[in-house]
Amino acid sequence: MKFRSLLTICCLYTIATFGQTAIQVDLKNEKGPLKPIWAWFGYDEPNYTYMKDGKKLLSELAALSPVPVYVRAHNLMNTGDGEAALKWGSTNMYTEDANGNPVYNWRIVDSIFDTYINRKMKPLAQIGFMPEALSTHPTPYRHYWQPGHDYKEICTGWAYPPKDYNKWEELIYQWVKHCVARYGKAEVESWYWELWNEADGYYLMVDDKIPTYCKMYDYASAGVKRALPTARVGGPHATGGAGEFMRRFITHCLKEKNEATGQIGAPIDFLAFHAKGAPVFTNNRVRMGMNNQLKDVNRHLKIISSFPELKNIPIIIGESDPEGCAACGMKTDPQNAYRNGTMYSSYTAASIARIIELNDSYGTNIIGAVNWSFEFENQPWFYGFRELATNGVDKPVLNVFRMMGMMSGTRLAITGDVAYDAQSIMANGVRGDKTDVNALAAASKTATTILLWNYHDDDITTGASTVELTIQNMPGKKATLHHYRIDQEYSNSYEVWKKMGSPASPTPAQYTTLEKAGQLALLNAPEKIKITNGIYKLKINLPRQAVSLIKITYE
Repeated sequence: MKFRSLLTICCLYTIATFGQTAIQVDLKNEKGPLKPIWAWFGYDEPNYTYMKDGKKLLSELAALSPVPVYVRAHNLMNTGDGEAALKWGSTNMYTEDANGNPVYNWRIVDSIFDTYINRKMKPLAQIGFMPEALSTHPTPYRHYWQPGHDYKEICTGWAYPPKDYNKWEELIYQWVKHCVARYGKAEVESWYWELWNEADGYYLMVDDKIPTYCKMYDYASAGVKRALPTARVGGPHATGGAGEFMRRFITHCLKEKNEATGQIGAPIDFLAFHAKGAPVFTNNRVRMGMNNQLKDVNRHLKIISSFPELKNIPIIIGESDPEGCAACGMKTDPQNAYRNGTMYSSYTAASIARIIELNDSYGTNIIGAVNWSFEFENQPWFYGFRELATNGVDKPVLNVFRMMGMMSGTRLAITGDVAYDAQSIMANGVRGDKTDVNALAAASKTATTILLWNYHDDDITTGASTVELTIQNMPGKKATLHHYRIDQEYSNSYEVWKKMGSPASPTPAQYTTLEKAGQLALLNAPEKIKITNGIYKLKINLPRQAVSLIKITYE
């Protein structure tokens, strides 16, 4: 572990410092509980779950969070042999015999859920997609999409509605019933069951998408509740732009005829939608589009909050990301070159804070924002996939989640001369002369934690800002300060890999070095500090794209 004195760091960055930002945190200026909306992850390829690097990464995700981590995966119901491929997976849970009778096989899906449960993680259990024997258009069934190909190639037999809704409902009933028997009623009650994914887009191949999805939801929710009446079920996991889809789904669940029961309405225990940014490659570099992601969040919160019957309903952003295709690497999609380094980590810190801000403005109840990033087995090192780790080595973005995992308690208001907020970013992005230097803070009985970032939409790493941090109304007189950092030098396996010469096959010794570089690092040795009249001040040099966590533990 490398440490430097504050004096050395100040000298190092003086020439490259652009501007100062004063940030104040007052422990008496409370905003409410800090909800761990970051403790949610997801991915397309469920069969990676129980593979070597998949298990390793899931263990790390479980370890970084003080609360159970929720995991969402596509393709849990697909027909197939369990072979993993990009944007594909299968469990073969449903086939039929020669007479058309159901054959249920839970072996593969159990191995997926067992991996979660053994780590005290919880499924955001996706009811999807359509087994081959139930699909209205089963041939061709599996896709063989590759990066650079037309995305529509994924739309094969799994993406169609059931040809027999009663068999569909019975399958779901049997699956939930099996889970209750295997994991226990109390455990399954803590999960969330969801129907499908982005039915308004490529994932449901019908013309009348909304009525078809609502009918599928009626039968799916009936199956879930028949197996476990206290289970939580919801949807629709619409794309960020599908505001009308969300509105009509809610209206159906509240006021329209249920196709499965014949009664009015359908159970709805939570709502889910997606929010994506829109990066572009311009002037020989990446320019991010956080404004698009926040507009997606804003659009759906506005619709949900317009239904008074749904006040305080849990909301899950089922995919919350800088763009839309995790398996599209930077060689085929150069705008995705941000993913290996500190652009992704600083974007993640800044965007999560603004999602919390929008949630405050509507008085809604976001409980999770699923980071749709995992890992890809047996792929080239740092290929530019949207992932948390490459070949078992953590990327800088994962350390943002480690930082947030240290934050708990009451969220605190941030004041100061900050340049951006959610509204200004939605209007113009983070593209002005100033970078976005801001914070997210929380306090518990034993510690105060402050997450700081220096973000800009343009992928430039030179330049820094001096943060003059003032913390007020602190308890006690003595404390210990830990300063964690992600930047070009700390908590950054990508920069270490490049300095090695970007080896395609690192040696065992190189792997050990990279693995260590991927962990969250302290900028300085822990420091004993004195608090005077409840006030502590700290001057921090924060490089562009850097993220810091200040953790002050009271004695």
